[in-house]
Amino acid sequence: MKAVVQRVASASVEVEGRTVSAIGPGLLVLVGLHDSDADSDADYMYVMRPLFCHVMQRNYEVLLVSQFTLYGILKGNKPDFHVAMPPDRARPFYASLVEKFEKSYRPDAVKDGVFGAMMKVNLVNDGPVTMQLDSLQPSN
Repeated sequence: MKAVVQRVASASVEVEGRTVSAIGPGLLVLVGLHDSDADSDADYMYVMRPLFCHVMQRNYEVLLVSQFTLYGILKGNKPDFHVAMPPDRARPFYASLVEKFEKSYRPDAVKDGVFGAMMKVNLVNDGPVTMQLDSLQPSN
């Protein structure tokens, strides 16, 4: 699992011209699922406890957005997403990840985009602070 985590002053997701989720200060988390991901990869996000403790202490919100293109690679000049988890498995896996965030924090403070939809993600960076997490690469 890969995630790009950005601290934001605000962020929102639009689908077909309609805002489907929006947060104020908090974290925008773009989540990519690898074909081999398992529950242990989802649990990896909680290895980053200090980051999420900071969120909780400040009553920040979290906006999760599924982003299969995080596993895109270039083959020649064309993108290839064969290592990304297929949508039929990724949809329930992503939904369970959202649920884990809701259960470990406050359900009203966790928002998400629309899985599989063409989304416009708007954000105002706060800092800017951006971190990349990858469950397949051990952290030091």
